[in-house]
Amino acid sequence: MKFSRISVVGGGLAGSECAYQLAQRGYEVDLYEMRPKTMTPAHKTSDCAELVCSNSFGSLSEESAPGQLKWEAEQMNSLILQCAKEAHVPAGQALGVDRERFAQFVTEKLRQHPRIHFHEQVVRSLDEVPRPAVIATGPLTDESLAQSMQKNFGDEFLYFFDAIAPIIDADSINEEVAWKADRYDKGTPDYWNCPLNKEEYENFITEIEQARKITPKHFETTDFFEGCMPIEVMVERGRETPRFGPMKPVGLVNPRTGREAHAIVQLRQDNREATAYNMVGFQTRMAYDEQARVFRKIPGLEKAEFLKLGSIHRNLYINSPRRLEKDLSSQKDPWLFFAGQITGVEGYFESTCTGLLVAEFLDQKLKDVPFAPPPRASAMGSLLEAITDPERAKNFQPTNINFGLLPNIDKREIRAKKEKKLEQLRRARQAHQSWKRLGPPAV
Repeated sequence: MKFSRISVVGGGLAGSECAYQLAQRGYEVDLYEMRPKTMTPAHKTSDCAELVCSNSFGSLSEESAPGQLKWEAEQMNSLILQCAKEAHVPAGQALGVDRERFAQFVTEKLRQHPRIHFHEQVVRSLDEVPRPAVIATGPLTDESLAQSMQKNFGDEFLYFFDAIAPIIDADSINEEVAWKADRYDKGTPDYWNCPLNKEEYENFITEIEQARKITPKHFETTDFFEGCMPIEVMVERGRETPRFGPMKPVGLVNPRTGREAHAIVQLRQDNREATAYNMVGFQTRMAYDEQARVFRKIPGLEKAEFLKLGSIHRNLYINSPRRLEKDLSSQKDPWLFFAGQITGVEGYFESTCTGLLVAEFLDQKLKDVPFAPPPRASAMGSLLEAITDPERAKNFQPTNINFGLLPNIDKREIRAKKEKKLEQLRRARQAHQSWKRLGPPAV
């Protein structure tokens, strides 16, 4: 073993997971987190792994790609997954969490670990960080450190904007209009559903179009991630677009009418006490006063009290296929690794898994064993391929786990879509199990 001490910069999901996994393997870990001495525009606490956007880690379904990713992470003893399950709140087939409890659980685990040493300071340059080092500073990286990384890579970073949905006081939801159900009744009835008829929908879309928006600098030349698009940007693409996205009514029959509505707004539980609900898919850049006015046009939310209004923040990521090796280390510095959203993954759990993988890769490298990434057929292997495949460098965009990343199955082998996806998942699970049997065990 060449080193016994490792630096991890950033106490978000990826950094927390990576630090914990390395410490569990016997390494001393210096965890650098600038909060609470220096706060970001989006964070409110000094806790590690604070969630600043949604409170959902996505689907737990064994028939989904996100569910497969969680299964693989569970086999690797993911700290983030363990804490998320401890802090879970009802969310149908999704893994929703009480965000405060979740962050507290993660922070306690890290601070109680005898091999994790906290440093509450801003890291302003890569040169300050002892190697080996993992940079997991996320979308709100300190500007000085971002400039240092830009110097390291020798090119421009890519940026996109991520938006946060409003959170509503549960007591202010009109239960005479809204009802609780999960789509197609597949999960438990955890979501509040607010129905709109065609006239109400048309008027609502007009209000969104006319509402005053806040426009940050460089907005005109910056793209949104497709999976986290502000509602007004959807409307700009076409007035019917929300009805095929977050306002999709299919599978939700109104018990009062016995029919599906023209459109639906869903609210997902945001804390364990079920006192707060967030508006699913309603990330927005509308001005605060406009948000309250416009969203109260939704039937069932006429007197909504907003615990938190929507906002928007900048995300930063590397062109990883061009600048990182397969083990997520810099092509210019073999002992400088990157994890989290900064690598070009999108989504809480995808970020977490890059932290898991970097810990695994660093452990392999420090023990002088051959590099052994997860198999391409696995969910983790597919995600890793998506952010390191050189062929993606030209038009690289952030991605979350989805069936499109898993190896395709020829139609001549399996034609039916559902059976094809189930076979992709079966192969993913089998591949991951084989990899973990071959890989070096954790200490």
